[in-house]
Amino acid sequence: MIYYAEDDSSIRELVLYTLKTTGFEAKGFENGEELFAELSAGNLPKLLLLDIMLPGEDGIAIMKRLRRGGYDFPVIMVTAKNSEYDKVTGLDCGADDYISKPFGMMELIARIKAVLRRAERTESMAGGDLLSCGAVELDIRSHIVTVDGVPAELTLKEFELLRILMKNKNAVLTRDNLLESIWGYDCAGETRTVDVHIKTLRQKLGSGAEIIKTVRGVGYKVCG
Repeated sequence: MIYYAEDDSSIRELVLYTLKTTGFEAKGFENGEELFAELSAGNLPKLLLLDIMLPGEDGIAIMKRLRRGGYDFPVIMVTAKNSEYDKVTGLDCGADDYISKPFGMMELIARIKAVLRRAERTESMAGGDLLSCGAVELDIRSHIVTVDGVPAELTLKEFELLRILMKNKNAVLTRDNLLESIWGYDCAGETRTVDVHIKTLRQKLGSGAEIIKTVRGVGYKVCG
């Protein structure tokens, strides 16, 4: 089931129609209140399409509320805003991808399928693995990261970024590698997104940040 929170009924109905004709079950919501009522009833989606410009509680606030509430299903932000700041803000709040209006229906379907595939791979890898590097420990199953035994609060994207770096200890991963692995498609020209996430990740890791090394401006690696 795919949920779509969008206040413009014409756009919402077009997207829902496209989803249904391409093999997905889909349901639409006009605002965050309707969405959370459905979630509170225990009806969870495989993925949520979330517009930023919603009446009442906007998409960014809803995104933060979802992650604080422990909802971990994938979210794609859908909005007319397309500045780098808006993209980074949405992704940093825990969104899995970002698509700007106007968009093609086939591009949207491709993005949805890519995010769902990535979510399935992450779930299949979550076999209780515990990664350790210096003072930093990362538990894939529980999504807990600690530095010298003290929990560090990371967004989903920060967690995934750290997990990939720790899984590939001492290997240099370029910005393009990381964009493809975490966001699932070619983000040429948006390498700033990786740098911003690395910066916030280092800040949150505190004394454990020393494990993340910048490699001659090419990319990053974790040393342990």
